[in-house]
Amino acid sequence: MTAARVSKALIPAAGRGTRFLPLTKSVPKELAPIVTTPALEFVVTEATEVGVTDVLLVVGEGKLGIVDYFQPHEDLESALEAKGDKAGLAAIRRPVELANIEWVEQAQPRGLGDAVGYGERFADGEPIAVLLPDDLIDDRDALLGPMLDVYKEHGGVVLGLMDVGSVEISRYGCVVLADGADQAADVVAIVDLVEKPKPDEAPSTLGIIGRYVVPPEIFPALRETTPGTGDEIQLTDAIKRLCHAGTPVHGVVFRGRRYDTGDRLEYVKAVVQLAVRHPEIGDDFRAWLRKYDAGSTP
Repeated sequence: MTAARVSKALIPAAGRGTRFLPLTKSVPKELAPIVTTPALEFVVTEATEVGVTDVLLVVGEGKLGIVDYFQPHEDLESALEAKGDKAGLAAIRRPVELANIEWVEQAQPRGLGDAVGYGERFADGEPIAVLLPDDLIDDRDALLGPMLDVYKEHGGVVLGLMDVGSVEISRYGCVVLADGADQAADVVAIVDLVEKPKPDEAPSTLGIIGRYVVPPEIFPALRETTPGTGDEIQLTDAIKRLCHAGTPVHGVVFRGRRYDTGDRLEYVKAVVQLAVRHPEIGDDFRAWLRKYDAGSTP
């Protein structure tokens, strides 16, 4: 089977971001900067670099700043042009030019499945990639591209996976591998999903991370999925429904660098790790960091 190449992506950005209060009282968490670039821009860039041309942002009440970020700002552009600030002008135009950006407002944050359900009209009968903005994949490592390759070959559902170990697996959706599948392989066939299993009951240590490729059949499956804890509709429940109905499900095992920007400590780690590679401040920051680590900086 050869499926069509995926050209559309949905990014859910409707959560309240309570772990980042008080900032998120007025600033969407997804716009928190990694040095000067919002984490969300990195995620959109990740999608466009593997051929995605159309992106749907699912935003929540009070988060239209996300939409504004990806739209032109004529007054600011005029001011920068008058100053001759070519670098600043390029920086504010870049997110606008990344992709065809659409948006829709989610009435209530009722789980990832509900957010994805808002993308049915956008998908228009095509498969879509789903990228969670809290999961930042280092640009030196590939995940979404290989996932799109697996979808093109097999169709169905493709999940981004990481071997998170037996202790951490209770924090993740976990996959059940097909008979004979090797957990050490780069691509694995999946026959079932288990949500946050106890470590001693987990069928594998491969946890689902924030990258999915789903076929158009996901939308009727979501409509048939009943809400669970917190009245939320889970995407994994709908994927499980498709899996049990015979839709092929595969996982791409990621062994690269990933940053959880939805966690305060991991967010700071991401800022530090990407700041040392920043083209303008990286060298100076790395030198300062060495001095700080040695205790020679107040």
